[in-house]
Amino acid sequence: MMIKYIAQRSQIAETNIKSTIQLLNDDCTIPFISRYRKEATGNLDEVQIGDIVKYKEQFEALEKRKTAILKALEEQGVLTETLKQNIAAAQDLVVLEDLYLPYKKKRKTKAETARKHGLEPLAKIIMSQKAKDIASIANKYTNSDVPSADAALEGARHIIAEWINERADIRTSLRHQLERHAQIATKVIKTKKDEEKAQKFRDYFDWSESLNRIPSHRLLAILRAESEGFIRLKIEIDEIRALEQIDRRIIRSQNACADQIELAISDAYKRLLYPSLSKETLNKAKDKADEAAITVFAKNLKQLLLGSPLGEKRVLAIDPGFRTGCKVVCLDAQGALKHNETIYPHAPKNDSHGAIKKISSLAEAYKIEAIAIGNGTASRETEALIRKIQFKNDIQVFVVSEAGASIYSASKIARDEFPNYDVTVRGSVSIGRRLQDPLAELVKIDAKSIGVGQYQHDVDQTKLQKELDVVVENCVNTVGVNINTASIPLLSSVSGIGPKLAENIVNYRNVNGAFTSRSQIKKVPRLGGKAFEQAAGFLRIRDAKNPLDNSSVHPETYKLVEKMAKDEGISLQDLIGQKAKLQKIDLKKYYTDTVGLPTLQDIIKELEKPGLDVREQAKVFSFNQNIKTISDLHEGQLLPGIVNNITNFGCFVDVGIKESGLIHVSNLSDSFVKDVNEHVHLHQQIIVKVLEVDVARKRIQLKLIS
Repeated sequence: MMIKYIAQRSQIAETNIKSTIQLLNDDCTIPFISRYRKEATGNLDEVQIGDIVKYKEQFEALEKRKTAILKALEEQGVLTETLKQNIAAAQDLVVLEDLYLPYKKKRKTKAETARKHGLEPLAKIIMSQKAKDIASIANKYTNSDVPSADAALEGARHIIAEWINERADIRTSLRHQLERHAQIATKVIKTKKDEEKAQKFRDYFDWSESLNRIPSHRLLAILRAESEGFIRLKIEIDEIRALEQIDRRIIRSQNACADQIELAISDAYKRLLYPSLSKETLNKAKDKADEAAITVFAKNLKQLLLGSPLGEKRVLAIDPGFRTGCKVVCLDAQGALKHNETIYPHAPKNDSHGAIKKISSLAEAYKIEAIAIGNGTASRETEALIRKIQFKNDIQVFVVSEAGASIYSASKIARDEFPNYDVTVRGSVSIGRRLQDPLAELVKIDAKSIGVGQYQHDVDQTKLQKELDVVVENCVNTVGVNINTASIPLLSSVSGIGPKLAENIVNYRNVNGAFTSRSQIKKVPRLGGKAFEQAAGFLRIRDAKNPLDNSSVHPETYKLVEKMAKDEGISLQDLIGQKAKLQKIDLKKYYTDTVGLPTLQDIIKELEKPGLDVREQAKVFSFNQNIKTISDLHEGQLLPGIVNNITNFGCFVDVGIKESGLIHVSNLSDSFVKDVNEHVHLHQQIIVKVLEVDVARKRIQLKLIS
């Protein structure tokens, strides 16, 4: 059942799904399966395996709910064979809950009260639509709790309304109408419309749009405006059409019974069906918007984590500021803190001469190769100051995103790393390390605080965190980790490791010194064979005796590679890097029961350039030095910029001032843009044209030039 369920939704072959699930059940991770078990899965990639995991969890949740419902129905003594079959056949939770609705224990309702007053037989007579004088019949049901025929009819209608509400076919029909034709409409709350915080939502003060066509970012913005109390929203459909569709399903006569049923239908629609299903439809649209926003955030995060590293260079990092000064740190090539102090080149002290002298001496003393400047307050002024300095050596100057640095500097991770330094020093260290290796530093920060998403605090936080954890894990394992320099947070994201084993690895390293081989990793306390199998291929050991220890070749295939070298009549060391020789090897000779062409091709590719970082190296970038504030912008200007956020409706660009400009999808290309990521990527250096500047609202419209 599970295999078929997943296959129908993923379009993946059942045999591949079955093999993948077996690996997942054996506690294999997605990165390990996609990289080292290609023959078993039919060469599925991480996305496809992730889909299998997702649909597997959906199926398990559905089956768990079915079991709970069947148990409840059995306890009530209402489980028929037909109902049991319908529940077993249900393929989603909505259908399942509709089947269970008539039997679900309810709080006190109008229908329940009417039943207690003995009015259910009257409701059944009305529903038969055969009675000719229903008013007279209703008189027979009066009692101390039901004082009149009208009261009896009203109670009967409440019961009928509940029956109508519980009919799966009616709920499905209305649900389809809402999904296809519902409009989302908003109205501003007049007492709030002039508030400053409300202005960013003023586009939605009086708005109406098809709910199934509204872009995800717009729906999330409207929902935020509602939650902050600036607007009211409602879901609208053609009520007359909805009532007519219900009428056609129920009313079969033209008499007084039909009149009572029509009143019950109207009551059921307004009091039960519409409130419930319109909320359900909005929630479904919100889930869809969440999914789109999470997907965009995940793509941005992946691009950010795989951003260009400068590499192992000695860095001087500056966290700029005015009144409190600029915090300066010097880091060695591995990111260790060697020196810190504060300079005051800007107002109010204006000690630019002293600052230049100090930076020059520090650059010489610590043999600095690059300078990283945070992009926050006083960034442009600090960059201009640094570029005035005549260094003795060639020093590259970079402006680095500060997003999340303050979160890191106040975190337990930062306190543990630098217990004797304050948050300002820790923040500067983070800026410098981001230049050296963005991935290694950014994994220490809550992904939601890195500043590359939209509405990340409005979406389902559990789903968001789960997706971001997957992205971090995939990025870390794509790049690989130097086990002798990696921090606990970085090691924690390695396949099969986790926080506790990461801590054990670092403790072992601190006591015993650097690891000299992958096999030595097995000596780490509590790191068993399974964890080693999952992690070994992603952990790198530089200058190891066996050169394969600094590659993505898994230890389980070392003997196979050694055989290749032996067959070629050369040493393993001499085989590595010999592209021409490697490409001539007949891979069919090395097939085994578990190793086939996909794995062998990966091995050859890795041997050609072992340990190669898949990321591009960081490049120096300069903003237009004449642009300091939004007031310096004017229509028609061509400016250099850096893409700092990507959304479904376009991308935001840093042009060197506090406010980022927007390139709307319509201005990314002269042709239709299906996916923004096909035209730009995060941290890409581009040229933009200024189309419009709204200083009052701090909005900048741009066009992509190149």
